[in-house]
Amino acid sequence: MKKAILLFGLIFVAQMASAQNKTTKKPAEVKPFLLGQIREIDSKILSEKRTLNIYLPDGYNPKDTLRYPVIYLLDGSADEDFIHVTGLVQYNTFPWVDRIPKSFVVGIANTNRKRDFTSPATVTILKQQMPSQGGSGKFIAFLEKELQPFIEKNYKTTDSKMIIGQSLGGLLATEILFKKPELFSQYVIISPSLWWNDGELLKLNPSVLEESFTAKKDIYIGVGKEGLSPFFDNHVMEVDANLLFDKIKSGKSKSVKVYFDYLPEEDHATVTHPALFNAFRILYPKK
Repeated sequence: MKKAILLFGLIFVAQMASAQNKTTKKPAEVKPFLLGQIREIDSKILSEKRTLNIYLPDGYNPKDTLRYPVIYLLDGSADEDFIHVTGLVQYNTFPWVDRIPKSFVVGIANTNRKRDFTSPATVTILKQQMPSQGGSGKFIAFLEKELQPFIEKNYKTTDSKMIIGQSLGGLLATEILFKKPELFSQYVIISPSLWWNDGELLKLNPSVLEESFTAKKDIYIGVGKEGLSPFFDNHVMEVDANLLFDKIKSGKSKSVKVYFDYLPEEDHATVTHPALFNAFRILYPKK
């Protein structure tokens, strides 16, 4: 009798455990949190594949007729500026904020920024310390002849194009403004490394400053309290940025507008995010 009771008990426990297993909920499915798309472009000009991180405007549908501006972001890797910049873009396009137009963000991931963002070095110390430098001409050609056509072919874009660059990226954005101003309609230049080649860009007299230049350009220059350049004692980051502002402001073109923003609470490492927030406020005045 005791054996029968024990056997019955074991069967009962087994049945209860089986019932509990059947009623136990499966763990919730884990899904990735997506910010946009990752694409590759095979550049013949650069002789390499380049990764693009692309943020899509909220509600974007390629089958719609709506078109959107494009923000091209240098230093656009996920572990560089892509995530926090797209956050600013999303925030400023919320319906209850509505400060800037819904836009694509094309983050260009780096492979060698010292090469891509600099013109050929003319100073010995730069040749020694940065031997891979000097590829900005090719990189600008890549932007013009490969990247922009790729984006315009694959996405519904308008003619409005912004470029954002900080540090060496700001140097490149300035070089584009002075040598190929037609590539972008808005230039956000943050802490530009204008000390490159002992300030060669500040010595140019570009067409964008001439009275005959009639294309509309909006330029934001932001800089923190950053001090001496890494290679030249005669260059102070915030002073050079101010000289760039003065140079553009003194130009004769009536279609070029430039804004200067000094952020004394920020340094070279922290200035990008607050400067870009300000840039959106300045370039898109409150409606």
